[in-house]
Amino acid sequence: MKRVRAEVLSTRKLGAYHQLTVVAPEIAEKARPGQFVAVQMPEGREFLLRRHLAIHDASRRGGWAGTLEFVIDPAGPGTSWLASTRAHSFLDLIGPLGKGFSHPRRLSNCLLVAERHGAATLYFLAQELVAAGKRVDMVVGAETLERVLKPIDAKRLSQTVAIVTADGTLGDRGGVMDVLAEAAERSKAQVVYAAGPARTLERIAAFCKERGLPAQMALEERMGCGYGLCQTCVVPVARKDGSGYDNLRTCMDGPVFNPARVLWDRWLGERPTMLPTPPEGLPVVRAWPG
Repeated sequence: MKRVRAEVLSTRKLGAYHQLTVVAPEIAEKARPGQFVAVQMPEGREFLLRRHLAIHDASRRGGWAGTLEFVIDPAGPGTSWLASTRAHSFLDLIGPLGKGFSHPRRLSNCLLVAERHGAATLYFLAQELVAAGKRVDMVVGAETLERVLKPIDAKRLSQTVAIVTADGTLGDRGGVMDVLAEAAERSKAQVVYAAGPARTLERIAAFCKERGLPAQMALEERMGCGYGLCQTCVVPVARKDGSGYDNLRTCMDGPVFNPARVLWDRWLGERPTMLPTPPEGLPVVRAWPG
């Protein structure tokens, strides 16, 4: 983890999103898919905390060596400010932070499922999986055409890609769950990776559990400090031996988790997360395939 002063190379609009490219070789060298950075905001009451951005790409060689790319969805004052930054300005970054995705050593067929800007971190992962000799297939979904991130990149990085939009403006009409079973069958998926809104990930997790597919997912949770101190981004996760669960920090223990261990109803429901273990205990979860 490094704190650096990163020069902005460019910002450009990508449909509903903005792509931000900065020079940060100290972070780019160590960054892995699924990790993120914490960006210092300008002074002001609305900018008390750093904003956390998933790493979309990290170039280590060639003409773009030492650069990082981020995809910004300008939904609030912080992300809107980041989307408006100009070339040759500077940003205070800390990173890489968090635990990223891991590669399965024995399994080869990888199905990547992304909704909205969750595709940003999965495109980075797809590049590494392809370089490692894995087969990559993708499902990419969003509400409308302008919220589908870089569909050409999805086609370039994968053997097959299913694109869906809720309004039918690109690809098939519907959501990722409408095409997931067909995509898994067609690709002979052995491993699933996913990123996107929590409710969608919950449904993908149930799909994987039903079919016995190991999976990893990048969870979205609002973070405070980004370093594990404030404990505001916890997710209830079952212990591997089934003896109970722990509230793990998304910023330090994640954001990538085994979804079979996430207690989705406690995390997303109205019940508090610090409930006692149910009388029947918690299921023993098998390890991620090595």
